[in-house]
Amino acid sequence: MKRHLTARLLCLLLCLALCSGLTVHAVDRPAAFTPSTAYDGRFLDVKETDWFYPNVATLFSLGLTRGKTADLFGVYDNISVKEVIGFAARVRSLYFYGDAEMGAMYYVPEELDEELWYLPYVLYLKSDGVLDDSLDGRMDQAASRSQTAHLAARALPAELFLPINDAVVSVGYATHAFIPDVDEYTPYQRDILQLYKWGVVSGSDEMGRFFPDEPITRSEFSALLTRLTDPALRVVLDWDVSAYYSAKAKTYADLVTPGTYRRSHDLNDLTAIDSNIRYMLSDGASTISLQLTEEKVNEAMVSALMENYLTTIRKYIEQGYNAVSCSYNGGTNRVTMRFYSSLFSDGAFATARSRTLSEAIRIHDQLWADGVITSDMSQREKAYAYYDYICSHCTYDYQAVDNSISHSAYSLFFNGTAVCDGYTAAYNLLLKLEGIDCTTWSTESHIWTVATLDGQTCHIDTTWGSQSPAVRGSYFGMTERESLSRF
Repeated sequence: MKRHLTARLLCLLLCLALCSGLTVHAVDRPAAFTPSTAYDGRFLDVKETDWFYPNVATLFSLGLTRGKTADLFGVYDNISVKEVIGFAARVRSLYFYGDAEMGAMYYVPEELDEELWYLPYVLYLKSDGVLDDSLDGRMDQAASRSQTAHLAARALPAELFLPINDAVVSVGYATHAFIPDVDEYTPYQRDILQLYKWGVVSGSDEMGRFFPDEPITRSEFSALLTRLTDPALRVVLDWDVSAYYSAKAKTYADLVTPGTYRRSHDLNDLTAIDSNIRYMLSDGASTISLQLTEEKVNEAMVSALMENYLTTIRKYIEQGYNAVSCSYNGGTNRVTMRFYSSLFSDGAFATARSRTLSEAIRIHDQLWADGVITSDMSQREKAYAYYDYICSHCTYDYQAVDNSISHSAYSLFFNGTAVCDGYTAAYNLLLKLEGIDCTTWSTESHIWTVATLDGQTCHIDTTWGSQSPAVRGSYFGMTERESLSRF
């Protein structure tokens, strides 16, 4: 017996409970999904007070449903696999041809058994690469949420959807804070996550659980469908995942691996000097006291000691110290060094240092929140994202003199100008907030970053990289030989 294809509701999809406070999306609704008729209230099981009322009404106005019967929508009935396939084919055909049936009509045989009404839709979706053979033999089964997600994510071109929830879903899923019932073993995992990122699904509870093996009802389907066709209904997720990436609790002391305090050491023992500096910085202090063992400390010894300490603390350039003063007692061999910034008075330095860290944390968190940095990125990819940010937000200060604040990360963050030590200090601060190990390399006239990225030592020069986007890639990830060959 021949069956006319427009005869029954072709259903799809899931939608997890509507979340409160939907956010209007800026993408225009495709013309094919502009309602062509008004809903006339024919479905007795759909009341105006029901949460799904506007969704069912929209389905009707788009010509995508005539109900389960003439006067019932069947809001609590489950959807079969064949109905899901039918709907996916119809909505795809409506988009591409402006008619819900045209896509499948080319696959209608001369005689089509009524029980096989879905066959043209299957053939249409398979010909377009939307449907594979994984659902063969399951047509009469109740469709699971994961199966409907599979077809929903593929029914329409991906360019119709913006990943408005990309960052929050990536972090929430990777940390298991949200969508905890979906993992790499869940059928159609990628399609499920894609729908979350597009704002087409939002989850059934406060943790965004998907319940992938559960069936879906026609009312749930109506909500998902209207989100597929109308960008204004897509959901911007308000999940708070900041605790999993935020650097708000970080202090300067947290950015240094503590060292062991050596009260006495040889003047040129750079290992001991580095250990003492790390001990000081991790303690939040700015002074170091030593009891030297030489027969009598003199000015030449103290000068050499200060030079070694100053050279070493430059490796921790993000801390902001660039000068040292010293007092000593030749009779007792006691030496006390105080580290400070020559660019600011003591009070102003404390303020600038605090504001610099706060701004670096803001930038770090914003790049995560915007999805520029994601949990699945390698260290190299993360380091490049911060590199690109620094290079794009600062210009070289050709007017700087020795005491200009352009030598500081503060100037880069708040003035948008810097010289090489300001560039390097700001960049190293961001890397260390990210947990990436880094230090500096310097010549008499220049300084840049040396970082360990995914176990590999990389030289990175944000100063040179900021010259123009055309050369930016040349100064990221250099080898030691490539870096030093520039001078």
